[in-house]
Amino acid sequence: MIIKRKPGIKVLMIALGALLILLPFAGCAAAPEPTPAPEPLVFADVGWDSVQVHNRIAAFIVENGYGYPESEFVPGATIALFEGLARGDIDVEMECWVENQQEAYDKHIAAGEVVDLGGNFLDNWQGWLVPTYVIEGDAARGIEPMAPDLKSIDDLPKYWELFKDPEDPTKGRFVNSVPGWECTGINSEKLKVYGLDEYYTDFLAGSDAALSGSMAGAYEKGEPWLGYYWEPTWALGKYDMTKIEEPPYDKEIWETTCACAYPANKVNIVVHASLLDRAPEVVEFLRNYESTTAQCNKALAYMRENKASTGEAAIWFLKEYESLWTSWVPSDVASKVKAALP
Repeated sequence: MIIKRKPGIKVLMIALGALLILLPFAGCAAAPEPTPAPEPLVFADVGWDSVQVHNRIAAFIVENGYGYPESEFVPGATIALFEGLARGDIDVEMECWVENQQEAYDKHIAAGEVVDLGGNFLDNWQGWLVPTYVIEGDAARGIEPMAPDLKSIDDLPKYWELFKDPEDPTKGRFVNSVPGWECTGINSEKLKVYGLDEYYTDFLAGSDAALSGSMAGAYEKGEPWLGYYWEPTWALGKYDMTKIEEPPYDKEIWETTCACAYPANKVNIVVHASLLDRAPEVVEFLRNYESTTAQCNKALAYMRENKASTGEAAIWFLKEYESLWTSWVPSDVASKVKAALP
């Protein structure tokens, strides 16, 4: 009979000791590294409504679809915020009007500090305009034509009295945009090179609200108004305005004197370069983000008519254009965003 011997006490003690030595190492190997919490995204809250609505649309999706903390919105002027973007103080600018800040754009794109993710909306316009009733009249409102021959900047000298500046009755008033906006300096330069500074004062609006309010106030009263504006905006979605013709855009003229029509603008989404590594899923979402001027006009008109905030207008947009924004993100992200909508 063969008798199998049980392991001796010495053998068991050696085995047990080895196990005790290995257990701490096994525990360390199994513990996963904690995933760092994402940092909140910082948006450039430039001083006009459309970009602020786009900021809040993107922020709502980022926060509720991708689990980012509550976003931050930094107000400021166009160039100052773009420089902040280049430094990394800002993460995202949802409306970079490229040609309006071409020098700074080229510099920071070339340096690799800013990355262009493509167009937000491309069917945009900016320039000088008057209410259509100034030229054509409005029979329904009992308004006779005031300047029936007004078509281009060449016609403005003979009509300066129509747009008389209440603070300087020796000249007409051209309502320019806001100090700190790149287009404001361009408009001021245009007045000079067209020789219109002899006939018109260069009146700077204090804010986007003051600029649009100036147009709206005149329109509601049926009064003449001459100034700068752009779309998409609630005002051009609501009021019938006619563009003042300028010489066709010419790159060489534009780069020397600006004495021609504004170029067709690229209105692009740009981010700080670090975002590509820090938040690649957000970058992919922003690459897909694209809207139209008509959609933006409707959101801004909703905001105006309902006295809604930019955040409320963003919620309206997300509900109104679900089939659009759900194409920007994966289905699981879309489900989370829809569930978070009030």
